[in-house]
Amino acid sequence: MMTKRMKICIGMGALLGVVCIVGASVRSGFQSDAVFLFSLWFNRLLMGLVIGLAVDLPQLSKALGRGAFLGLLVSFAFYSATGFTDPVSFFAGVLYGMIMEYMAYKYGKA
Repeated sequence: MMTKRMKICIGMGALLGVVCIVGASVRSGFQSDAVFLFSLWFNRLLMGLVIGLAVDLPQLSKALGRGAFLGLLVSFAFYSATGFTDPVSFFAGVLYGMIMEYMAYKYGKA
C-alpha cells in the first residue's frame, strides 16, 4: 500500500540517490562507471522503500535512530558489493536514512 510516508521516503530516496551520483562522480573525477552510479542510485531508492515500510514512531529521536540504523544496513549491501571501496557512500547512507525518517516524520502523517 502506497502510504504518504512511503511516497515521501521513495521520493527522498530517488532525490538523495541523485545527490549520491553527483558526489561519487565528483570524487572520481567524473570517471565512475555508469553501472556503479546506477547501483548507487538504486541503493538509495531501496533505502527509501525500506524506511517507508517501517511504522510511524511517536518520538522523533527514535525515528532518527531507526533511520540511521536502516540507512547503515541498506548501505552496507552496496558497500560490500563494491569490495568495500566506497566508505563515503556507506557512511552517507546513515545521514540519508536520518533525512528520510525526518521528512517522513514531519510530512508523512495521514
